[in-house]
Amino acid sequence: MSVRLSYPMRGLFAGVVTVGLFTSPIAAQGQQRPVPPAPVSQATDTSGFEQVVLTAGRSTVLNTPFDVTRIAVTNPAIADAVVVQPREVLIDGKGPGTVSLIVWGANDRRQYDVVVDPGVTTLQQTFQKLFPGEDIRVAMNEESIILTGSVSSNAIMLRAGEIADGMSAKTGVINMLQLPGGSESQQVLLQVRVAEVNRRAIKELGVSFFVNRPDALGRVTTGQFSAPNFEEDKLVFSDFLNLFYFNRKEGLGAIIKALEQKGLFQSLAEPNLIAYNGQEASFLAGGEFPIPIVQGATGQVTIQFKEFGVKLNFRPTIAGDVIRLKVRPEVSALDFNNGVTLEGFRVPALTMRRAETDVELRDGQSFAIAGLLNNLAQNDGANIPFLSQIPIIGYLFKSNAERLERSELMVLVTPRLVRPFNPDEVPPVPTDPTRFLPAPGTTESK
Repeated sequence: MSVRLSYPMRGLFAGVVTVGLFTSPIAAQGQQRPVPPAPVSQATDTSGFEQVVLTAGRSTVLNTPFDVTRIAVTNPAIADAVVVQPREVLIDGKGPGTVSLIVWGANDRRQYDVVVDPGVTTLQQTFQKLFPGEDIRVAMNEESIILTGSVSSNAIMLRAGEIADGMSAKTGVINMLQLPGGSESQQVLLQVRVAEVNRRAIKELGVSFFVNRPDALGRVTTGQFSAPNFEEDKLVFSDFLNLFYFNRKEGLGAIIKALEQKGLFQSLAEPNLIAYNGQEASFLAGGEFPIPIVQGATGQVTIQFKEFGVKLNFRPTIAGDVIRLKVRPEVSALDFNNGVTLEGFRVPALTMRRAETDVELRDGQSFAIAGLLNNLAQNDGANIPFLSQIPIIGYLFKSNAERLERSELMVLVTPRLVRPFNPDEVPPVPTDPTRFLPAPGTTESK
C-alpha cells in the first residue's frame, strides 16, 4: 500500500514522488534504510528550533528522520529549499539573513532556523589582496556599503572608499575606517573669500560744429554725442559736454566731447559653511529670476526659477588629519543684452564663471582658485560721409567711444575641523555697535 502525493520540486528529482508507506528500490523486503546523520551545521537557538548555518552562494543537504511530504520557506530571497529525496532537503543560501524552514511528514512536523552568513564577499577579497595586513571589514545592506576597521594611512583609507564606490551599484558608501591618532571631529568649517576685481577704462572723443548767424543756421554732428538744437532761431543746449566755444560776433561755435574715465571696483563675499563628513553644503548670495516655460500641446506657461550670484557647493571627506574637498565655486550675473524674448517675457542670459576641483588640505591650510578672467573690448565709432574722409580735417567730422573692461575672480578656501562649544566656552554676545561700524568720516580698514 502506498500514498502518492504530487508537489513541485526542483533539482535532481522532479514530478510525482511516493511518500508514506512505499517500496523503495534501495530498501529490500519492505525494510526501511537507516538514516545517516545530517552533514550540516546544526544547533539549537533560544527559540528551541534547530539551526542550519551555511554561507551565501553555497548549498547543503538537510536529512530528516521521516519522509517529507511538504516544505515551506519564509523568504526565498535569503534561502530556498527543495526536496531531492524522501528524507533529504537541499537548501540553497541566497543572501545574508535568517529564515524559517518548516518540514511536514505524514505524522510529524519540524521547524528549522536557516542562518545564511554573507561569508567573504568579492569586495572583501579585493581588499585582502590589495591591502594585505590592513583590517578592512565590509558590511552590506540593500542600500549601502559600510567599511569598518582600521588602516595605517590616509591614502589607504581614501583608496578603499573609492574602490568600494566603483565596485558596487549601491547608492552610497559609508567609510568608517579609523586611523591611528585620527581626529574625533566629523564636521568641517569652510571659510571662503570670494573677491572680484573690475577694471574699466572709457575714452570718448567727438566734435560738433554749429553756426548761428542772422542769415544762416547750421550744425555738423555725428549724432553719437549730444549737440545743440535750434528752436525759433535760438540755440538750445542740452549738454555742453567737455569743451565749449562760441563766438557771438561771428556766430560760430564748437562743442568737443573729450573724456577719459578709469575705475576700479572690488566686490567681496565671505561665506562660512559647516558640513558633516561626507555630506554636501551649499551657499548662495544672489537671487533667482523667473524663466517662462511653454508646455507642449496645451500652450500653458509655467514659471521656473534660475539661481544667480555668488554660489558655492562643497563636500568634505575627513581622513585623519587630512581633509579632502570637492569644491565648486560659481559667480554669475544677469545679461539682458544677450537675452531672448519668449511669449512677451524678456528672459536674460547669464554671464558665468565657474570652477570645480578636488584638493587635499590639512586643518587650517588654504588654497586659492584664480585666473578666472573676463575681458571686454568695445569700440563704437560714427562719422559723416565724405567729410570724414578729408585728410587732416576729416577727424573733425568723426566721433569715437572706446570701452575696455577686465574683471578677475579669485576664491580663497580654508577648511577647519570644528567641534561644538562647551557651555563654559561660549563667548559673550557683542553689544557695542561701535566695534562693527566705523566712525563718521573715517574709512574702515582691515
